[in-house]
Order: sequence, then structure tokens, then C-alpha cells
Amino acid sequence: MSRETVAAKRYAKALYEIAAAESRTLEVEEELKALAAAFQAGDIEHFLASPKITESAKWEAISNAIEGKLSKPVVSTVKLLVERGRIGLLPELVDAYVSISSEALGLANALVTTTYPLSEEEKQQVAAEFGALLNKKIRVENVIDKSLLGGMKVRIGDTLYDGSLAGKLERLEKSFRRQAL
Repeated sequence: MSRETVAAKRYAKALYEIAAAESRTLEVEEELKALAAAFQAGDIEHFLASPKITESAKWEAISNAIEGKLSKPVVSTVKLLVERGRIGLLPELVDAYVSISSEALGLANALVTTTYPLSEEEKQQVAAEFGALLNKKIRVENVIDKSLLGGMKVRIGDTLYDGSLAGKLERLEKSFRRQAL
């Protein structure tokens, strides 16, 4: 584990503890995700990574954009990252925060890959089925991949549940090869 990952986890844990004390864990999570996505825009990312721009100038620009729009814990964390020259940790901090908050709240994130966008009803059905299997509340994120041909793949943590047509055909082909030997 790199030093950056360890540092990001420490910042995330501290932020989670503050957010939990204020009963705002999911709100802070959404703010962090939105902020990280905004910071990854080309010009902003270059601005933040530039060694020619001082930390105080970076903070001034960021604070003008986020002050009053985000919760105080998020603003304070971003300020700390900027002051310490560690704003590049934000994406890892977001991942660590989501992991910590999900674990504490009994949530699991499911990345559901399908050939078409799932309706809200279908997302709820997937969440209910996998929630019962894992005894957790499931949050579903849908990704579209036309190469699946049909069916779906569900990734929760490190586990992949492959119910796609492409996956079934691949397994069938492997079984034929084993039988031919």
C-alpha cells in the first residue's frame, strides 16, 4: 500500500468520524463525489497540479467556488489538503470514505453492467435480491456494455456475479474444451 493511499485513508477516516458525529455521512459522500468529479475536469486538474501556483492561490480559487455550497467538514478537509499540497489525494480519499461509510452503514455498492439502462424498478429488484444474499443494503450503479449480448454482470466489492450471455457462452466453450481433452 502506497504512502498516498495510507494518507488518503487517514483523511477519510477523520472526515467520516466528523460526518458521523453530525449525522451527515451520506451527504458528505455525495459532496465528495461531486467535488472529485469537478476537480478531474482538464483545466481544473492542471491548475491544482501546477507547482507554479501557490497553495494559497489554489485555496483562494477553490474556496470562492465551494464556500457556502458544501458542508463545513468537506470544505475544511479540502482546505487541509490544499494547504499541505495533497489535493491530488482527493480521488483516493473519496474511495476510502465511500468504503468506510458503506461498511459502517451496512451498505454495499453494486456495479451492475447490462446491455441497456435499467429502470428504477429493475435497480430495486437487483438491490433486493443481492441485499438478501449479502444481508446488506445495496446501492446500484448501472453501466452499459453492449458486448454482453444479454443478461448482466454484478460486481460487489471483489466478487463478480456473471449472469451475462457472453459469460455463459465463455463458460460453455471452456467446458467443451475440457471434455475434448
